[in-house]
Amino acid sequence: MESQNIKPREPQDENIITNKKLSIWEALIPVFALVIMLFFNVFFVYGDDALSGSNQFILLLGAAVAAIVGFFNKVTYEQMLDEIAENLKSTSGAILILLMVGSLAGTWLISGIIPTMIYYGLQILNPTIFLAACVVICAIISVATGSSWTTSATVGIALIGIGETLGISLGMTAGAVLSGAYFGDKMSPLSDTTNLAPAMAGGDLFTHIKYMALTTIPTIVITLVVFIIIGLSIDTTGTPDITDKLTAINQAFNITPWLFVVPVLVIALIIKKTPPLVALLVGTLLGGIAAVIAQPNIVMAVAETDNLTFTSAYKGVMNAITVDTAVETSSAELNDLFSSGGMNGMLGTIWLIICAMVFGGVMDAIGALSRISEALLRFASSVFGLFASTVASCLALNFTASDQYLALVVPGKMFKKAYEDKGLAPENLSRTLEDSGTVTSVLIPWNTCGAYHSGVLGVPVVDYVFFAIFNWLSPFMTLLFAAFRIKIKQLTSKENM
Repeated sequence: MESQNIKPREPQDENIITNKKLSIWEALIPVFALVIMLFFNVFFVYGDDALSGSNQFILLLGAAVAAIVGFFNKVTYEQMLDEIAENLKSTSGAILILLMVGSLAGTWLISGIIPTMIYYGLQILNPTIFLAACVVICAIISVATGSSWTTSATVGIALIGIGETLGISLGMTAGAVLSGAYFGDKMSPLSDTTNLAPAMAGGDLFTHIKYMALTTIPTIVITLVVFIIIGLSIDTTGTPDITDKLTAINQAFNITPWLFVVPVLVIALIIKKTPPLVALLVGTLLGGIAAVIAQPNIVMAVAETDNLTFTSAYKGVMNAITVDTAVETSSAELNDLFSSGGMNGMLGTIWLIICAMVFGGVMDAIGALSRISEALLRFASSVFGLFASTVASCLALNFTASDQYLALVVPGKMFKKAYEDKGLAPENLSRTLEDSGTVTSVLIPWNTCGAYHSGVLGVPVVDYVFFAIFNWLSPFMTLLFAAFRIKIKQLTSKENM
């Protein structure tokens, strides 16, 4: 990544292999096989647990199908391994960032930084603007945690209950919760999808977030305006009671605004264009220091000791950085929120990236990506056509493969060369992947995200789909920007678009 000293291969150095003997239908055989296998694996067998490993192995099976096609077209085993190695090399920066993100999440939990964000976020509830407040609260928490799933399963459930006591439609409340949760899921550097999208497109994490804000900020503003209008037009009864949640947080953590110093310093480093790995490392270390100062009891509990010494402080912070950590509170609804997997918690996403790079490497080696890219460029003769094709592919994979990660991985790898050939910077692709792949997954009942959030919130997808305004509006916003050529960043000086 450009700002990391670990740079992806430049487009002119990208070893995209052409294979004139390979037909478009032969090139698509591995893609069709992959989609069919993923659909069966998720929909009929594993459901929400597909990401535990089975989907990753399906990607390897897809690579095996591609290899068979390659063998029939005289592509050697060594060529395929070489391309896989090049692909894996190009994602080394993303993998390191993912590990560092996991470590930062751990120290920010035990230091009380994340709980402090949640504590103040919960206090902005107001019955008149309850739905808009739900969006803001869930956005804050999701940005802080990097997880829409955790936000939905914790604060989301509490907000559903509060909304019900106010006489507000469950579908409306769920839509507001998910709109805010997925805003954070897109924009948080702690989110695995936010790391995955630029990794697939060959871009930089913070450049991706900054560029994605161009479409995301207008979308969330429109969402908030709509919910404010809805909130002002409906009658509410009662008042929201979050006293038990605030008490639980206060009892478990030492809540103080001084803890905001750490994220403010990290944000300042990012604004100063400090390399992401450096900024995240500084944030992790500062979080560890803040934990020892502000939350000594939690550090001792994590270290499984009754005395705070240099050794126990070191062990507590190191445990938070590397392995699963949880802080118990008196609120069962909040306990899942106050847990972190550390670096260990990022291994599943890293595993997915590695397997995706194996599939992409073999597809590249046999000339399939080149053949498909050529077909896409003929079909998508304009910049708008290319963006529209990307959006359609992400939506199609969310429907068929039933998984948001694969809706980022497969189109990301397939369209990367097409964007380069159009002279478009990788952040165009990574932004489009998130605008259409990440956020729409929750709108599909049989998708892992739709099934999960529907089950957790106790609201059928069909009830909240219309009110998940941010989620269905995002693809339209990215297409609007493409149609009017708003902030479409070029990679080269190509003018033939």
